[in-house]
Amino acid sequence: MNENNNRITIRVWGDYACFTRPEMKVERVSYQICTPSAARGILEAIYWEPQIYYGIDSIAVVKKGRWFSFRRNEVTPVININQAQSWMQGKSPVKYVMAGGGAPDAAQRNMLALADVEYLITAEVRTSKRYNPSHNDKGKYLREIRDRASKGKCYHRPALGCREFAANFDWVEDAAQTKLAEWKEEDLGLMLYDVFDVNQREEGFRWLSETEYEGTIVQPQASFFHAKVKDAKMDCHPDRVTIIRSKGKGVN
Repeated sequence: MNENNNRITIRVWGDYACFTRPEMKVERVSYQICTPSAARGILEAIYWEPQIYYGIDSIAVVKKGRWFSFRRNEVTPVININQAQSWMQGKSPVKYVMAGGGAPDAAQRNMLALADVEYLITAEVRTSKRYNPSHNDKGKYLREIRDRASKGKCYHRPALGCREFAANFDWVEDAAQTKLAEWKEEDLGLMLYDVFDVNQREEGFRWLSETEYEGTIVQPQASFFHAKVKDAKMDCHPDRVTIIRSKGKGVN
C-alpha cells in the first residue's frame, strides 16, 4: 500500500442485505445496490478517528444478489432519552416493549431484500480539521485500516443496511484483480447518498471530557444523487456526482 495514496478498497459480503429506500414508509424495500451511506457506515465500523473521515469513491458489484421477500416482526413504539433517564432514576416505572409475535407493540411487515451479495467499496481516507500533521501521521491511519480489515477487527459488527444483516469484510490489495458481476449498464434513478453532509464531516470533533466535545453539531439531513451502474460499478465520488440535498428536516 502506497501511503501517499489515500484510497482504500474493502471487500464486503453477506447472506442478506437491505438498503432501505426512504420513500417506503411501512414496508421495507431495498435499493438494487449498496448505498454510499451504508458503505460509509461499514468503513467506520472497521476504523474511525476524529482526525479522518471517508469519501466514498465507488462501489463495485461482485455479486448482484437475488431478490427475496419475507415477513418479520417489528416494533411500533419509540423510546426517547427522557423516558430512559426517568426509568434509570426511578422516577417512573419501566415500560417494556413487547416485541414477540402477536405482542401488542409488534407489527408484522414485509421486506423485499437481497440475498448473497458482495461488493468492493473504494473510498478516500480524508483528514478532518482535527488532523494536525505535527502530531498525527496520516500513514498510521492507512496502516491501521489495512491491518484491522485484514484481521477482521472492527469496533462493532458492520451491517449490510439493516443491523441484523451482518457484513463480512476483508482488505483488498489490488481491486483490478477481482472479477465483477455481469452488469453492463443501468440507470437506477434517484438514490440516497447520505444522511450527513460530506462537507460537514470535514469538521470532525474531539472529546474534552466524558460528556463534552468540541466541534460542529451536525443534524441529519438526507441527500440524494442520480445513481448509474456501468460495467458493474457505481460512481459516487462527491466531486463527480451531483448531490441533491432535501429541503425537509432529517429523514422520515
